[in-house]
Amino acid sequence: MQTQVVMSGGGPAGLRRRLMAMLYDCCLLFSVLFFATVPALPAAGGEAFAAGNPFYFAYLLLITYFYFVWQWKKGRQTLGMRAWHIYLTTPSGARPGWKKLTLRFILAGASLIGFGAGFLWVLFDEERLAFHDRFSGTLLVFAGKTTRIISATTAESELPR
Repeated sequence: MQTQVVMSGGGPAGLRRRLMAMLYDCCLLFSVLFFATVPALPAAGGEAFAAGNPFYFAYLLLITYFYFVWQWKKGRQTLGMRAWHIYLTTPSGARPGWKKLTLRFILAGASLIGFGAGFLWVLFDEERLAFHDRFSGTLLVFAGKTTRIISATTAESELPR
């Protein structure tokens, strides 16, 4: 039995909702990175990694990349985004591809490094898009609080329009 998520779009996600989803995801990501360090410890001889170790930094960056991009690709949401009822899409409503998601990840990182200026862009953009939304061809949409899971056996006439 296949299921489909039906989302009632409520427009672009606002800054507050985005920031709360980011906070939630940061807590989860910290846990993921903590446990991802365990299998890497034998490479350091069981000792703590030296500050500024470029290999360890690249390893954690790769884990972070897959944490976000894999969730965006497979379900359009991270766990933090799910909690705050937002999902990722393209302006046409299609699922973003790996190329757009990778560009989004890189630009979102640049937005953070720039003291969050790319996220504050939402306050001034007429379509309420963040810097990384605008230039990666993606957008975050508030799904509304009435997101429903519908099974494949539901009759067509029962689906919301």
